[in-house]
Amino acid sequence: MIEEVVLLDVQNRPSGTMDKTLVHSGHTPLHLAFSCYIRNERGEILLTRRALCKVAWPGVWTNSVCGHPLPDETLQAAVSRRCQYELGLPVENITPLIDEFQYYATDASGIVENEFCPIFAAFTRQPPAPRESEVMDYQWVKPEDLLSSVRTTPWAFSPWMVLQLGQITQKNLSLLG
Repeated sequence: MIEEVVLLDVQNRPSGTMDKTLVHSGHTPLHLAFSCYIRNERGEILLTRRALCKVAWPGVWTNSVCGHPLPDETLQAAVSRRCQYELGLPVENITPLIDEFQYYATDASGIVENEFCPIFAAFTRQPPAPRESEVMDYQWVKPEDLLSSVRTTPWAFSPWMVLQLGQITQKNLSLLG
């Protein structure tokens, strides 16, 4: 089955679709994505380390889950689907944090991310069971420790997470919900 991502025009409106395996390259078109920060009962945030087989940013620590909604899929449904697929986690209370986040970044191999990427928070009561092809490691961290680490060693994290956390803290939004 071909998984398609939603391409966007300059006003961030859907303008077509493209095979997910072809979209990320050195000339990635603008497309729709999402990021989600999952918290647990202790108020900790789940960080994940991307699998080494990932096309973009392999082995990099990042937010809990990222992904692309399928054509005609709501962002909340996509968040739920990818949390289950990547982490084996059912989530609840999927809440938008920032509706209009967009970034452009190039990894060391030349792969470009060019995404309009709303940011969500979600909650789980279960431990992750990561899919090896998606996540090579994970860690639950206190929000204040995450923010401190990103401030002191931004190079150790995905560029989108560094930018997202900057906007989340600027807007005084709580990752704890």
